Amino acid sequence: MRISYSIEDMQCISFFEDVTKVSVKDVIRQEYSFVFIVDAGMTGKAVGTGGKMAKRLEEGLRKRVRIVDFNSELKQFVFNVVAPLEIAEFEEQDGIVTLSAKDLKTRGMLIGRNASHLREFEAIIQRHFPIRELRVQ
Repeated sequence: MRISYSIEDMQCISFFEDVTKVSVKDVIRQEYSFVFIVDAGMTGKAVGTGGKMAKRLEEGLRKRVRIVDFNSELKQFVFNVVAPLEIAEFEEQDGIVTLSAKDLKTRGMLIGRNASHLREFEAIIQRHFPIRELRVQ
């Protein structure tokens, strides 16, 4: 699967790399935010001490910014995408990933109003792994 970027996406990647000195693996533009995927272990450096770099990014991009560690294993990548929400169980079968939340509040936050959060998480994961659907039970 090949990912292509618009000029605006490329400018965002360049801005992110200039500010944080961390290379970007992928950027996903969402309605109210940007999700930057960085190499494993680089999230701390990208966020900066006390969130200083993340705040500078949000001011420069005028949108919320999420920074996610990439992982070549599906399970760990899914956990990284939904963090800081905690998952009790993870199951993958025939391209359908099913997550079990640790409590009802977490379940609600995973799904979001009209499944908005769930579809955003699903779109991020599908850019890097061949899953058909993300479900929460």
